[in-house]
Amino acid sequence: MTSPNNNGLGDLIRDPDEAIRRMDDWAAGFAAKAERYQAAQEETERLRLTASTSDGAVSVTVGADGTVTDLTFSNKVKSFPLDELSRAILTTMRRAQSGIAEKVAGVMSEQLGDEDRETRTLLLDNLRGRFPDPDEPDEPPAAEPPPTPPAPSGGAATPPASGTSPGPATPPRRGTGADPDEQDNNPW
Repeated sequence: MTSPNNNGLGDLIRDPDEAIRRMDDWAAGFAAKAERYQAAQEETERLRLTASTSDGAVSVTVGADGTVTDLTFSNKVKSFPLDELSRAILTTMRRAQSGIAEKVAGVMSEQLGDEDRETRTLLLDNLRGRFPDPDEPDEPPAAEPPPTPPAPSGGAATPPASGTSPGPATPPRRGTGADPDEQDNNPW
């Protein structure tokens, strides 16, 4: 049984003005949320992060999507061997990119507050995965593979060569059975 003050669907049907007011409130809240997301997107698109080598020879600026928007060199690079210059550019670019997640997190916090924490966490985790800190070590070393199990009694097992499978070398033929050399062209 419903109470007279439950504000359920029945109340909305009995009071169309209240229903309209609630829908207007919902629409206004939705519009305000859309404006906050639009502002966050626009501010994020304007983000630029710059990193430079310690000697100032190379400076790289990236946008929030990680793309390089500016690359500058000082006269010092004239004496760099090409492989050293390449390394300096890539390392500096990665250092600039590594700050993207932190900057985007700041924009989202400023524009959206505590709204949609799960979405924010997924987005920022994705950015951190795409643009890790180049000064932090990569993945921990992989564990050693498990030892090869002993051969069954009665004979030694020989593991298949790398890249080969223990199956037949050629696929079995398909046909009508009347002629062993007849092959069915059905790929399935």
